[in-house]
Amino acid sequence: MADRIYLDHAATTPLLPQARAAMADGLAAWANPSSPHAEGRAARAALEEARARIRAALGWPHHLIFTSGASEAIGIAIGRAVADTRLVSAVEHDAVLRTTGAAGGLPVDEAGIVQVGEVPARALVAVQSLNNETGVLQPLDDIAARVRAAGGIVLADCAQSAGKLALPDADLIAVSAHKLGGPPGIGALLVRDLAMLRPTGGQEQGYRGGTENVPAALGFAAALEAGAPWMDRPAALRARLEAGVVAAGGEVVAAGTPRLPTIGSYRLPGVPAASQLIRLDMAGIAVSAGSACSSGSVRPSHVLAAMGWDESAAREVIRVSFGPDTVAAEIDRFLDVWTQLARRAPAGAA
Repeated sequence: MADRIYLDHAATTPLLPQARAAMADGLAAWANPSSPHAEGRAARAALEEARARIRAALGWPHHLIFTSGASEAIGIAIGRAVADTRLVSAVEHDAVLRTTGAAGGLPVDEAGIVQVGEVPARALVAVQSLNNETGVLQPLDDIAARVRAAGGIVLADCAQSAGKLALPDADLIAVSAHKLGGPPGIGALLVRDLAMLRPTGGQEQGYRGGTENVPAALGFAAALEAGAPWMDRPAALRARLEAGVVAAGGEVVAAGTPRLPTIGSYRLPGVPAASQLIRLDMAGIAVSAGSACSSGSVRPSHVLAAMGWDESAAREVIRVSFGPDTVAAEIDRFLDVWTQLARRAPAGAA
């Protein structure tokens, strides 16, 4: 599969060599870090070293609870936050909406920006730092000021932005290793004050049960420390992509809104997203239709619906996302295939 083009880094990005090496070394610390013997103490020391390194790399001076990923971190935060009310934006990741059992609460405008009205006292307010489907950046620092003025708690889903952008001013932050070149199956909940959460006992200072994954934690730390020196390239790559999309008659989602340059969503009028994915995959190009957690379904994106898109148009949108090794030639190849699809679209599609 070496000749294939991978443009689905928002779903998961390949493991960095630094993370792979750190995990291999970590497998030597095979003991349970909760065991009192020498082997267990060595594993504990490696785990705490990884915890300290991750906090330092993220610039987070407070607490860090290891989890199996951002979804579990979100579940802990929403389920155990000491709050009277829980409000989430209408464009949150499915992991948030599943946990709250709601389709949202805070609306967004046509650009995808969350509209925060009056905040109830002692509310937990969950807002993504940037949307995983559209790349739209949220004004989280401004939102946080309004929430704290009401005595509330801010939960930020930073699975897509951690390691690429500075952390926002939030009280609880969910992060995931496999979105930034670390291993899958590990993430963290960053906690400003543990008094904001109800403990349940077990490991991780009593806030998460289960034996900690030491090798993955070390891989997570190594991936963060490797940084993202390539982040100066995606803006030009996406500009190249979007110029080609528009030239072919396509539509850029949230074109005039501040977005992370590694993620973009595009509509090809008259061609269902499922058909686009199949044709692109046959041509050796991997992309997705919205979130990887829901792209296997045929239901339209709740994100686009919240932004005012009608169902038929929303079903024609795909997501393209870049990673450390994405180059201009890959963008040009995508545009070649996508433009061919556009030429075959039904006449008058719009």
